[in-house]
Parts: sequence; C-alpha cells; structure tokens
Amino acid sequence: MRQHKLGPLMNSLVLYVGMQTIQQLQTKSSPPLAQQMAHNGPLELYLMGSAMDIFQTLIAELDTEGRYLFLNAIANQLRYPNNHTHFFSFVLLYLFVEASQEIIQEQITRVLLERLIVNRSHPWGLLITFIELIKNSRYNFWSRTFTRCAPEIEKLFESVSRSCGGPKPVDDSMVSDNMH
Repeated sequence: MRQHKLGPLMNSLVLYVGMQTIQQLQTKSSPPLAQQMAHNGPLELYLMGSAMDIFQTLIAELDTEGRYLFLNAIANQLRYPNNHTHFFSFVLLYLFVEASQEIIQEQITRVLLERLIVNRSHPWGLLITFIELIKNSRYNFWSRTFTRCAPEIEKLFESVSRSCGGPKPVDDSMVSDNMH
C-alpha cells in the first residue's frame, strides 16, 4: 500500500525539482547546460545546490523502500540526449560518489542494472550513466564489495559491462580466489 502512494509522489517530486533546477540553470547563464555541468564551476553548483540538498537529504533519510522508489524516479528520467537526461545522469552519479554508505551505492547500481538486464533497447541516458559509472575511475565502481559478493554477481556485472561497452578492468587484487 505504501509503495502505491509513495511512487507517484516521488516521481512528481523528482521531476518537479529537476525541471525547476534545469530552468534556473538555463535562464541564469548563457552556455548550454551540458557544458556547465561538465565544468562544475561555482555558479553551476550554486544553482544546483538546492536540488542537490533535497536529493541528498532524501537518499540519506528515506528507508530502503523509499530510497528504491526515489532512485527509480531519477532513473525514469534517463532517456534520450538532452539537458533533462544529462541533469539526472549527473544527479545519479553525484549521489553515487557522495554516498555515505555503500548500501546507497549498491541501490543505485541495482536500479540501473535492473533496467539493463531486460530485453533491449535501452534508453540512451541509462546506458551513458551506467557506462560512466563503470568506466570512470572517479567512482571506484569495481572496488565496491557488492560487485564481487558472489561469483554469480561478479559474472553478471562482467556480462552487463561487456554488453555496455567494454570488459571490467582486469586487476588481480579484485579477482576472488574461487574464480581461478
């Protein structure tokens, strides 16, 4: 019952906050939004500050179910190439890197992975976000314990990684002993 009521509310909140932030960014500055967020200068961070405060508070304060609904609401916005998708991809990656607990990073990964393991075609924004997460060393994705908690999980991540644009970086320190 809770999910039935909270899901639409969470979708509306995430969409509203995102649209307001994107509108502020577009009206208060001249360069395209994608250039601004790639630059991450003081103006952009200031303009996104309220949204990021709201999103960080939600991800930290919600219980597991609420956080799952919140992350799905963000993932619902990862669609085709535009400012909207770019903003929400940035939000998801920012929440991943700034997460205070690995369970939050695991939930972000779960939401993305659930969408990637179903039949294709996948939205462009979903693919780009996941590829950025697994390939950019800033996120230290492959060093997270949840990526190698069981051989089946490790194989799943490697399979999805290969289908999204490349194999997992080979590092003998990350390979579990039972895989040899």
